Amino acid sequence: MKLTASSTVRAAYIGYLTQAITINFAPLLFITFEKTYHISLGKISLLIAVSFLTQLTADAAAAKFAGGVNTRLWVVLAHVFAVLGMTGFAYLPDLLPDPYIGLMISVMIAAVGGGIIEVLISPVVEACPTEEKSSAMSLLHSFYSWGLAGVVLLSTLFFTLAGIHHWRILSALWAIVPAMGALAFCFVPIYTLPEAPESEQTKEHSMFRKGIFWVFFVMMFCAGAAEQIMAQWASSFAESGLGVSKSMGDLLGPCAFAILMGSSRVFYGKSGGKLNLLRFILISSGLCIVAYFIAALSPLPLISLLGCALCGLSVGILWPGTYSLASAKMPYGGVRMFAVLAMAGDIGCLVGPTTAGWIAEAFGNNLKVSFLVAIVFPVLILVMAYLGFRKRKSAS
Repeated sequence: MKLTASSTVRAAYIGYLTQAITINFAPLLFITFEKTYHISLGKISLLIAVSFLTQLTADAAAAKFAGGVNTRLWVVLAHVFAVLGMTGFAYLPDLLPDPYIGLMISVMIAAVGGGIIEVLISPVVEACPTEEKSSAMSLLHSFYSWGLAGVVLLSTLFFTLAGIHHWRILSALWAIVPAMGALAFCFVPIYTLPEAPESEQTKEHSMFRKGIFWVFFVMMFCAGAAEQIMAQWASSFAESGLGVSKSMGDLLGPCAFAILMGSSRVFYGKSGGKLNLLRFILISSGLCIVAYFIAALSPLPLISLLGCALCGLSVGILWPGTYSLASAKMPYGGVRMFAVLAMAGDIGCLVGPTTAGWIAEAFGNNLKVSFLVAIVFPVLILVMAYLGFRKRKSAS
């Protein structure tokens, strides 16, 4: 069977499923970790910080060495790291004298894989000979959402049938997905983005001298923060803050969040580029503000969970949409541009949920206060996207 660009795109989908698993499996067990290993909410927040700090390090390394990266080798290794990290959850916490160190090591190894995947797979798909680049990018990132939904749904089903005390077995089972991705990327074609013209190459750090690049940088930072605050804390919020059962909270909180986030990305992806992407981002940012307000201020648990889910719909386009805007505006940015923007997003993923955990702990483990503070991120996206749009409009 001849492998084509479509084969590459399908392998990339597995990559984003893998990234969803490495990022979102552990948060489903935060309360379990707290009860089983007697880990405070502050220390659990540090697990989130270390995860995204590790991804950030991978992003920075890719940004520095982008030109000499053997893409196939590193994408395969990324999936191998994900396998090692997920299987590490199964035995390291109980093998080491301090279970927290075992969790930390597993999180870091898995995050190395997720970070490399984030940096390298998006430009590979962008380079594939497809018609609508922004639609392809949105569909690619939708698989992160479906991965998140799958992690929540299948994990909830497993916990219901086998018991949550068997979570170690499930972590090893989830390692099957990155193993499939590693195998696929051994064989599919790898495409690369066009190199910048010689005139562009002679301008040292030319990308960083463009004001519009910094608009995209801030947008990516805020997109990561707005998305991951809810993704990382929705399960704990439902279980401890709203008092609903874990199964019901996971289904109505992070699972609904993921499904609506994926639906938003598929909706734009299937539009074939007919929708105005920047306007879609502005509307989504406004909806994100509303969603966080509902989650934080509603006196009814069910309505708060609706706010969590609505947040997924609102953040869906922010990350892939910013990638597409940046790629259209700076077509010769290459892997380095994707790496730096991924780094900005991962800084947001680090700062947002970690700060949310610290704020919640300072206010008696009240995540509603954290969600109110989180509104600042979609507000910043609105401001930056609007300023960037006005700048381009006035220049035209």
